[in-house]
Amino acid sequence: MRLLVLGGTHHVGRAVVEAGLDRGYDVVTLNRGVSGVTHPDVDARHADRLDPDALAAALGDDTFDLVADTWSHAPVAVRDSARLLSGRAGYYGYVSSRSVYQWPPPLGLDESATVVDADPTSTDAVDYAAAKRGGELAVEAEFDGPSGVLRAGLILGPYENVGRLPFWLGRIARGGRVPVPGPPDRPLQLIDGRDLGAWLLDHRPTGALNAVSVPGHTTIGEVLEECVRVTGSDAELVWLTPEQVAASGVEPWTELPIWTPPTGELAALHDCDVSAAYAAGLECRPATETVADTWAWLEREGVPDPATQRAGTGMDATAEQRLWDAVAG
Repeated sequence: MRLLVLGGTHHVGRAVVEAGLDRGYDVVTLNRGVSGVTHPDVDARHADRLDPDALAAALGDDTFDLVADTWSHAPVAVRDSARLLSGRAGYYGYVSSRSVYQWPPPLGLDESATVVDADPTSTDAVDYAAAKRGGELAVEAEFDGPSGVLRAGLILGPYENVGRLPFWLGRIARGGRVPVPGPPDRPLQLIDGRDLGAWLLDHRPTGALNAVSVPGHTTIGEVLEECVRVTGSDAELVWLTPEQVAASGVEPWTELPIWTPPTGELAALHDCDVSAAYAAGLECRPATETVADTWAWLEREGVPDPATQRAGTGMDATAEQRLWDAVAG
């Protein structure tokens, strides 16, 4: 089995590479070669995907059984790769995002919900939702074989370079009293990048599918308490109500990664219909395993380069103080 991973050095791409190698696949990666971790057992090719001639030169006339594409920037790059690989690959899996749905998403959203407008030939990457939707349209228009558009929700696990779970693990590892957003039983919906990769390789799902766990797969309490356990910290979690968080002005999801209030526009980020994905073979491991393995990775490799992480992820000292002020008030 021959696998091409477009990307392959960060988070989901890296997880797909390792899953392929674990299955005995011949793995080829294609990226710029300037960041991330390249596995020593892959055939690493380098090209700027925004340069179609360089892309074509790097891949030559090779053929592949399946392709995994994690591109999140200008959709034109997906158009060019899908066009180039048509007739040369048996399956094309594109890791998209639930961000493609129009905002605000309704509770219980399924794949029939309205998506944003997008252009598969666009060279613009500023609008993340439009960029991902443009990538979806590019695969649908240009690849002539079976393809899947995996609309991932919250992706956690080892190699996460956004910084969400690494933030909580790092803050809790420092110990002391930690203000955390509640209630502890707030249901969460997430996916480990390794499960996303395994699903793509083993089931080759087709069509557009919401790719995340069932709602309530875990809770914010279970995730943060597992952070305390795996780090061996003396941290004391001090739970705030959603009302106290709102009064503090500290932002859910960004300054308080992973968490959203149980009501309001952000609530649906942890409540979408995934029945189609589960019918197509998706399986999600326990969140406690994701937390433990993420900490083991951070202990082994250290925190990823801040330059690769999303700006504004995790509360700073000022934001934390605002939470304490809300508790006192």
